[in-house]
Amino acid sequence: METVVLTREGPIARVTLNRPEVRNALDQPAIAALTKIFTDLAGDDALRLVVLDGAGSVFCGGADIKYMQASLAWSQQENFDDALRLSHMFRAINECPVPVLAKVQGAALGGGAGLLVACDSVIASDDAIFGFTEVKLGIVPAVISPFVVRKIGETHARALFTTGERFDATRALRIGLVHEVVPAAGLDAAVQRKVEESLSAGPQAARTAKEIAKTVGSMPLSDAQPWTARRIAERRASAEGQEGLRAFIEKRKPNWR
Repeated sequence: METVVLTREGPIARVTLNRPEVRNALDQPAIAALTKIFTDLAGDDALRLVVLDGAGSVFCGGADIKYMQASLAWSQQENFDDALRLSHMFRAINECPVPVLAKVQGAALGGGAGLLVACDSVIASDDAIFGFTEVKLGIVPAVISPFVVRKIGETHARALFTTGERFDATRALRIGLVHEVVPAAGLDAAVQRKVEESLSAGPQAARTAKEIAKTVGSMPLSDAQPWTARRIAERRASAEGQEGLRAFIEKRKPNWR
């Protein structure tokens, strides 16, 4: 059985954590598979959206217990190398040029919650549980921290990192970890609606919009002004931008739809 399954439906890729018997826990093969899949998807020009989900009743319960047990025998250097591989996985997801949508059921704990902060949009069932639970094991949410702080801010990271407490979907929505919460029975339908919304956007415009959202917040205004002006000028002059504006004026659907 594949640890992570990649399926393709036209311009939509679905990446599924496929170890439901262990709550889709992350281990070295799963980390390597996710890194490779998202690295490969980054070079796919026809791709318009990635949906990240988990098989079974739980999205991702965190690190695999056997994986953690094995680390007890590793040297500090071996632990460093392993942690760096984990960081590369989160970065590969975060830097995927197309939007990445996470579908969450059951729980997203530890590294599972880390997967969410590397995604662009997260839809969760209302009974899902979340947590940056590493301190409960005497370790820390270190390699996910750059992504977490960018997503939910320092104040929420400090409150949740230091206790390792679990929290519900309502709080996850309030702090920005999750963007939409729906009844469990409506989760698939909510994801499909988001897929349809993504397909209505200009393919290259969506990629550029993601780049802007990730980049502009850390830029001085003096740099952001010309940088953003170039982005919109490029889009207006592009074939896609021209088609989108003409379609709007002519009251028709653009050709990418």
